[in-house]
Amino acid sequence: MRTTRVFSVEEPQNFKKRLLSWSCQFQEIAWLDSNEDDSAAGEYEAVLAAEAFTAIKTDYVQAFDKLKEYQETTADWIFGYLSYDLKNDVENLKSANFDGLQFPDLYFFQPQKLIFIKGSEVEFHYLRMVDDEIEDDFHEIQDFEYQIEFNHRAVEAQARIPKDEYLNKIGLMLHHIHRGDIYEANFCQEYYSENVHIDPFNIYRSLNEISTPPFAAYLKLEHFNLISASPERYLKKKGDILLTQPIKGTARRSADPVEDRQIAEDLANDPKEQSENVMIVDLVRNDLSRIAKKGSVKVDELCKVYTFKQVHQMISSVTAEIAVDIPPVEALRTSFPMGSMTGAPKISAMKIIEDLEESKRGLYSGAVGYFSPEGDFDFNVVIRSILYNSKNKYLSFSVGGAITAKSTPEKEYEECLLKAKAMREVLANL
Repeated sequence: MRTTRVFSVEEPQNFKKRLLSWSCQFQEIAWLDSNEDDSAAGEYEAVLAAEAFTAIKTDYVQAFDKLKEYQETTADWIFGYLSYDLKNDVENLKSANFDGLQFPDLYFFQPQKLIFIKGSEVEFHYLRMVDDEIEDDFHEIQDFEYQIEFNHRAVEAQARIPKDEYLNKIGLMLHHIHRGDIYEANFCQEYYSENVHIDPFNIYRSLNEISTPPFAAYLKLEHFNLISASPERYLKKKGDILLTQPIKGTARRSADPVEDRQIAEDLANDPKEQSENVMIVDLVRNDLSRIAKKGSVKVDELCKVYTFKQVHQMISSVTAEIAVDIPPVEALRTSFPMGSMTGAPKISAMKIIEDLEESKRGLYSGAVGYFSPEGDFDFNVVIRSILYNSKNKYLSFSVGGAITAKSTPEKEYEECLLKAKAMREVLANL
């Protein structure tokens, strides 16, 4: 089905920049970048999928069944996203909050052109209908000039929920926790801007440069744009092994190395952050146990602090061996939405989240990634991300955090501001 050619390049990082700029000519783009982060345990340093041959785009109704049929029928590489609101397909839930972005709930495509970067090697995997373009494309990319910066006004995003109202909603969330309805829930708020004209590509480059996260993504599907600096993996399947790496626990960075180390150490020893993380680890263990071989679910790493450019994060790693005859899409359906963006118990938390939040989450706190022809997959968690509909000129980003019995509303608000910092900075410096 695909023709493969491998080329060696002398300056892989320069080739990567040229490749991304070259990709802007296509209507459909999926760009996934690990930013050379070895801890990401990815199969490739960077991947570009471009120019759809086939695609699936749908709302949440029977979405996972439709994706399963598409994935199995195509039996090829497919790239795309799962929105948070696919929860309504998995459980008897609803999404009735305001939706300014109007993204489809699920969107995947089969690329005509697929390019992987692995160290100094670049692999071209083209459908046979376009494989005569491989050689020309390689030389064109090598000589491609970086895209010229796009000048436009800075974007000021406003909070959908005023601070006082946000603090009050955290109080209501705590009431549910103290009453025993839930143990933990991830509460999010949206920042938005209307009637704005931006260049998503250059915003992605800027955001990625100041964040360099291990699960960065740039997605352009028609007029739907994702600019993601995600540090979190949702779920990966390689052969029979599943890996999920939930994040719970965030702390600021400091320019002072001594203070920065102390902040990371304090995060590692913070009982509130540890309890948040352990609750979510228990939730994802339970999710995976429904599709795993008995006794195969293991916590390989618990509450380890990793350092990124913008923040320190507490991350755990859970693995499992998938049971025989479980289709790849079923592994996603069973564990979706990811525990780190919902809460415990999961269904109760999602109902309360829907009641207290003001905006439909959509792609935010969903997942972006790919399936291979063999049925392997890798998906991130869509956080630290800007979403933009270039048709209705609506821009949005959301931030949130886990609320537990030990949460204080003011500190939760400060954590939201910390998580929003990089996105606000990029939009303000256009």
